[in-house]
Amino acid sequence: MLILNCGGTFNKRYNKLNGTLEVPCDSFAVEDILKSIEINYGVAGVIFKDSLDIDLNDRKTIASIIMQSQDDSFIIIHGTDTMNDTAEFLNEIFDDRKIILTGAMNPYEIDKVESSLNLGLAIGFIQASSENGTYICMNGYISPCDKIIKNKQLGKFELVK
Repeated sequence: MLILNCGGTFNKRYNKLNGTLEVPCDSFAVEDILKSIEINYGVAGVIFKDSLDIDLNDRKTIASIIMQSQDDSFIIIHGTDTMNDTAEFLNEIFDDRKIILTGAMNPYEIDKVESSLNLGLAIGFIQASSENGTYICMNGYISPCDKIIKNKQLGKFELVK
């Protein structure tokens, strides 16, 4: 399994110099969470952007990494605002791999529980499931990407009925 870190709120940290939350060019949050797990997973920092800034070229980069990888299962740490767009893009390309997108509504630096829970659920699901597909893991749900969306009015992910 390969974990691709694309940034997003999950990774944001407070910059004391300018008073803003920024997406750093590192995988500190993911690596800190993985310290509590006995199994080592590959972690690759890929884009390091807020998801509102992720574009088609970034999605193509993610897809290219997946195509070239010898792994057959992937967890993608992604910002929540365009998580569904990236999931749909990848779902159109891949049917022979397990891909789970996850993220957080609050930065790991501020709320370690949400990020840790979402990543932990994604890891558990990817190990337990034998079905290939593109999934989203957020707010305690893990579902095929076309069955879960971000409700921007409520600020949470919901299953589509």
